Amino acid sequence: DLRVALVTTHVPVRDVSELITRQRVTAVLDILYRELGLLFGISDPRLCVCGLNPHAGENGLLGPEDSGVILPVLETYRERGLHFIGPVSADTAFTPQNRVKYDAIVAMYHDQGLAALKAIDFGNSVNITLGLPIIRTSVDHGTALDCAGTGAADPKSLRAAIQLARTLTFARQEPSVR
Repeated sequence: DLRVALVTTHVPVRDVSELITRQRVTAVLDILYRELGLLFGISDPRLCVCGLNPHAGENGLLGPEDSGVILPVLETYRERGLHFIGPVSADTAFTPQNRVKYDAIVAMYHDQGLAALKAIDFGNSVNITLGLPIIRTSVDHGTALDCAGTGAADPKSLRAAIQLARTLTFARQEPSVR
């Protein structure tokens, strides 16, 4: 029930702020908006977009990215009548009462979004790469090389990834299946 998209992925935290650009945020929002419709049948998605800094920057006090980059992008979508909320402080975006308000939450970096997702449902979550011409899913825990050959690996996320790939493949091929 929780969908999380990332503006940046596997980069050092020290590099994240320079990667938060209007172009990158716009590209992620465009792909997510389109794919929520194509794959999940959500024609007018409600998106919660996290700010980069604590408390979404406190109006510039904690950094320029939230009010100078993220907010202007969101305003252009809102002017078009889209339901894009933010920038929202990430420490409240994932609370149960807020999660139910949105079809997806957009986090600015890996641990901002995935720490919450994994705390909620580790082992049952699925990673989806959106915007590709094919359906690509994977487990929620990465390679788990530390478990390889030990018998300790749990196949739940792999099963979930395979099932979701199957479901999304049919949804993409036949919109009425959604």
